[in-house]
Amino acid sequence: MSGTASGKLRLVLADQLSHDLASLRDIDPEKDVILMAEVRTEATYVKHHKRKIAFLFSAMRHFAQELEQRGLTVRYIRYDDAQNAGSLEGEVRQALNVLGLKHLVLTFPGEWRVLEDMQSWGETFCVHVEIREDDRFLSTLEDFDAWTQGRKQLRMEFFYRELRKRLNILMEAGSESDEKGAAKPLGGQWNFDADNRKALPKGVSVPAKTAFEPDAITEEVLALVRAEFHEHFGSVESFDLAVTRDQALQVLAQFIEERLMHFGDFQDAMKKGEPWLFHSHISFYLNCGLLTPTEVIEQVEAAYHADDFPLNAVEGFIRQVLGWREYVRGLYWQQMPHYAEQNTLDATRDLPEFFWTADTDMQCLSQCISETRDNAYAHHIQRLMVLGNFLLLAGIDPKQVQNWYLLVYADAYEWVELPNVQGMILFADGGLMASKPYAASGSYINKMSDYCQSCRYKVKDKNGDQACPFNYLYWDFLERNKPVLRGNQRLAMPYRTLEKMTDEKRALIASDSQRFLGKLTANEKV
Repeated sequence: MSGTASGKLRLVLADQLSHDLASLRDIDPEKDVILMAEVRTEATYVKHHKRKIAFLFSAMRHFAQELEQRGLTVRYIRYDDAQNAGSLEGEVRQALNVLGLKHLVLTFPGEWRVLEDMQSWGETFCVHVEIREDDRFLSTLEDFDAWTQGRKQLRMEFFYRELRKRLNILMEAGSESDEKGAAKPLGGQWNFDADNRKALPKGVSVPAKTAFEPDAITEEVLALVRAEFHEHFGSVESFDLAVTRDQALQVLAQFIEERLMHFGDFQDAMKKGEPWLFHSHISFYLNCGLLTPTEVIEQVEAAYHADDFPLNAVEGFIRQVLGWREYVRGLYWQQMPHYAEQNTLDATRDLPEFFWTADTDMQCLSQCISETRDNAYAHHIQRLMVLGNFLLLAGIDPKQVQNWYLLVYADAYEWVELPNVQGMILFADGGLMASKPYAASGSYINKMSDYCQSCRYKVKDKNGDQACPFNYLYWDFLERNKPVLRGNQRLAMPYRTLEKMTDEKRALIASDSQRFLGKLTANEKV
């Protein structure tokens, strides 16, 4: 291990696997040492999915190997090393002591708890700590704070438009010089979401997911995960994720070539036994640093101009990367730490046991939970409008929901998971992020999927033991949350419908909901 007392220790986290990372940019190969560590606290502060741990440990080991091939010095601590301190703080302490370094360089992390720790390390270790901005994002936290000033409501759509204009993404050439001085979006509108809600027709062929055979490094990690994390959720069997930047670039290229054409039309569609569909599957790699949002957007926009891809597909995809991804990060850092504690709808019911086992007669839930268990992945409509919709309607405790989403998905880090759970899924923030709760009856799931066809519940039935539980839970949710939600203008129509119902109909909704939620609380099969 090289390094001198005048050098710097540069910590690289599991979601910072980028060669142009801010904390690596001016590295001195003769003096500086890079620290990477697989530690128990990070792997178990929630019991992360086995596949998530395997993916990140393998990607970290491959990244460290690449750094060493570039002539850089890496102090890499494996999970089963005898001297593993078990925490990031412990590993930083050991490295500083062993190497005799007095300067620690970090890149801004993705979780509040990690930032709090980092900010204490200077005093704790008596060293100079330099926390650099994570400039892999397309907007800074200062940008977001400035944009929010004076706004009565925060809505992603308007932040997204500002970024489109500032970065000149999907904009008409020369539109900044029209008579009003206003930039114009390609196609004459900013958002093509209304064109992106088609169910998957019969006979449509879904391309195979881009898959990779595990190499020796990955096989070693898989054996470690089987031995050390056997109690964690999920499986590592048939592991086929990309674990290097070159592989991640292949995933992106294959998405553009084979799936982008139909992404727009079918991005909200769901089909039994088809977890991957026409989605990009790059969130794993984008969120850990193997890909950057800039290159992803540039390649997709270039494909639009070169190959005449549908604008609704290109815009819909770029909105996810440029819009939602940047927006939720800004919201997270602006609102933390109190954001994690909000519970506007006073939801207190425990997470049902079947969210771990998939043992439920509700076919949509069983399907999405099974795919989550097997793949550490589900696409955004499965997460929001099936799993999330149920958790919202059933009044499940936000803390338990936060933990579930954070641990089950391989692309989940708190900065992106928490706002989506608190704001989009549970409305626990009272409408800071979303203009209304994303609540829906069974008809939405039936429209966008084939799940209902093989379900023991009948989606057309509104009440009774055979009725789809989403149907009566939807109205029960509105009824019990009336004091908070009745004034929401976007819910005016359903509340008018609810108020026009007969007493008999309302009594049926109440009794069906009480029966179902009682079984849920008792952990009886539903």
